[in-house]
Amino acid sequence: MTQSWSVLIAADKFKGSLSAAEVAEHVAAGIRRARPETAVTALPVADGGDGTVDAAVAGGFEPVEVEVTGPLGLSVAARFALRGRTAVVEMAQAAGLSLLPPSTFAPMTATTYGTGELIAAALDAGATRIILGVGGSATTDGGAGMLTALGARLLDEDGDPIPWGGAPLRELTSADLSGLDPRLKDTEFVLASDVDNPLTGPQGAASVYGPQKGADPLEIEILDGALTHFTEVLARAEGSRVEELAKAPGAGAAGGIGFGALLGLDAAFRPGIEVLLEVLGFREALAAADVVITGEGSLDEQTLRGKAPAGVAAEARAAGKRVLAVCGRLALDERALAGAGIEAAYPLSALESNPSRSMDEAGPLLERVSAQLAEERLK
Repeated sequence: MTQSWSVLIAADKFKGSLSAAEVAEHVAAGIRRARPETAVTALPVADGGDGTVDAAVAGGFEPVEVEVTGPLGLSVAARFALRGRTAVVEMAQAAGLSLLPPSTFAPMTATTYGTGELIAAALDAGATRIILGVGGSATTDGGAGMLTALGARLLDEDGDPIPWGGAPLRELTSADLSGLDPRLKDTEFVLASDVDNPLTGPQGAASVYGPQKGADPLEIEILDGALTHFTEVLARAEGSRVEELAKAPGAGAAGGIGFGALLGLDAAFRPGIEVLLEVLGFREALAAADVVITGEGSLDEQTLRGKAPAGVAAEARAAGKRVLAVCGRLALDERALAGAGIEAAYPLSALESNPSRSMDEAGPLLERVSAQLAEERLK
């Protein structure tokens, strides 16, 4: 006799093909096709990067649409999520790689100014707690643009504001944070990130993440030097805590916006998935479930370092729940999966080995692997 299971779907997006909400829809459809008696609940999740606002909206937050400055200085449509006095702000909405034209990068000049505008809009909407999800950024400006949008003055030797971007930080001669929006002091900020890198050095923002933003070795060296100079000038204005914050976990997140948030917003750094699960009410949803299905586009070594599926699996296993996963491609062996608390994973690549076709047909393929998962694991 088949047991009637209660299933909670808590998966991240499949980048480039399906949002977290769409993943949940297709997984649910596959399960219901194979096991119609199964009770299915969806709670799309994110880890602070692209899709964080979408997950918050799917979890009951209201979307708020705004026009802000994009990474190249042009106006872009963005949104944040609001519930009561808590706002979820996703920097990728204003400064993400996804906002650049195809095959275009701007590692030296991309700005986080629009992220500051998003924060100001959240304050205008009455938020007193702001979760700043960082990741997927096109920028390496140390959060300078964000701070400028919020009232900081970053000036060159002639007393003029320095241009936007990471490279122009080399021209900085004076910094004044006294003009920051006074509402910031009365607001709780949480820096939600899945990386804990420092701002500069071999493990810093430019060295580790510059290449994925299009920076070549010389540009990486320039950007790292510019960020170092940024901290030195700020230290003269703000004291020794600046250099301590530059070394703090998360300072190097998303092109160094973590540093700007720690310094200018007095943000508390927390793992992104931990924060989002808390805000979305994962623990409450988990209590009613027998089995949790998580996943993302690629289950690999990076997944184990703070990505959404690892966070979901850890909490679910701690609560004594079974955990299964779906993904586009699987690059973890059974031992690694078991170590993460995942009983089994079902990749789309098992049905379609061509990556391009797999992405194009991700929805139907996901329904098929989810039906297979249900037939084999929900007996």
